[in-house]
Amino acid sequence: MGGKQLGDYLRARREIVRPEDVGLPPGGRRRVPGLRREELALLAGISTDYYLRLEQGRDQNPSPQVLDALARVLQLDGPATAHLHALAGPPRRNHELPEPDHVSPGMRQLISTWWSQTPVIVLNRSMDVLASNALATAMSPIFLPGVNVIRAAFLDTDLRSLYLNWDEMSIRAVAGLRALVGTELEDGRVVELVGELTAASPEFQRLWVRHDVSPRGAGVARLNHPGVGEMTLQYERLTVAGTHGQLIVVFHAEPGSPSAEKLAQLQAETASARLPR
Repeated sequence: MGGKQLGDYLRARREIVRPEDVGLPPGGRRRVPGLRREELALLAGISTDYYLRLEQGRDQNPSPQVLDALARVLQLDGPATAHLHALAGPPRRNHELPEPDHVSPGMRQLISTWWSQTPVIVLNRSMDVLASNALATAMSPIFLPGVNVIRAAFLDTDLRSLYLNWDEMSIRAVAGLRALVGTELEDGRVVELVGELTAASPEFQRLWVRHDVSPRGAGVARLNHPGVGEMTLQYERLTVAGTHGQLIVVFHAEPGSPSAEKLAQLQAETASARLPR
């Protein structure tokens, strides 16, 4: 599997880089949208035959120097370069780690008692919501425990009216999924999820085949909430130590901003709705 994953990644990234991006003339008829194999090999300082073996999965032991040269030509950033090295390395074993769907009682207590104006969720590496506090579920139905956020993002059309920057967030979601999964693409749940979304969503398929990898820990969500209106929230993604890829995602608004006021309004409405009648 390692050789195939490495080859798939190299091919996908090669097809994204335009000749003019690396100082080559763009002219002439080209069968591929990006660089030719021989062009990438030449720029990386390796033979075309050797590069072909890498892309076809027939050579699984490239040196770090070769990988760095390929990353330079492919214009990979730091996380993407690290992902390239991981694909070329030995498979990772995580047999001693806790089950990915187990959220500790302490973590559940923490997120339930988190600051009253802070939506918080816990995700596993497949982007299933394992736990969330009341304000998070009031903010978006996608954050109910048991929901897979990336499946909902591409198959639930109502979310496109909730998230004003849906296009940007969908790109981040797919790149984030690849970062969470890493080299373990043969994981049964990942295979099932990717297969389902590839068949049902051309948008997901287009983004998945790019092989973008982004473990970015922060971003911005712009919502048009049906109850309180438009809000701009920042989010931070925090890795949970001792788990198999679990993340805490915390949403917050700039203090004193209109979005902070609306988040406080949503919190008050949520607390009122939960009071005993």
